[in-house]
Amino acid sequence: MQLINEEGQNLGIVPTDQALRLAEESGLDLVEISPNAEPPVCKILDLGKLKYANQKKAAEARKKQKIVEVKEIKMRPNIDTHDYGVKMKAMSRFFEEGDKVKVTLKFRGREMAHQELGMKLLMQVKEDTLEIAKVEAEPKLEGRQMMMVLAPK
Repeated sequence: MQLINEEGQNLGIVPTDQALRLAEESGLDLVEISPNAEPPVCKILDLGKLKYANQKKAAEARKKQKIVEVKEIKMRPNIDTHDYGVKMKAMSRFFEEGDKVKVTLKFRGREMAHQELGMKLLMQVKEDTLEIAKVEAEPKLEGRQMMMVLAPK
């Protein structure tokens, strides 16, 4: 096997029993670094320290991850302009935080006869968020509600 000592110096090709003896003499462990190489590469090091360093690296990577949430904005087809503005402001804040937004439009009673108003409203939302978001799921009607999913660019 190819052996690398604790200082990182290559000791060349060494028999397995000699490598184990060298590791025991230094009070460290013999760790196989790349088993698929020809010959396999082993290194003399402290296994506990290696595991600890890998654990710390994994924890640091998890800390930097952002979990993307799906926020929901609920509207009605005959929403007022000011209420629409408030919803759009909340939506842009969600996009800045990196979250997806699901826009739900609920129809009640006779509003179902005027689904084109709902579609027009969702197209207006799509147009207003064009520069900060992209449409992930086009508007579609499911029962008494119309939905659309937007994701930040």
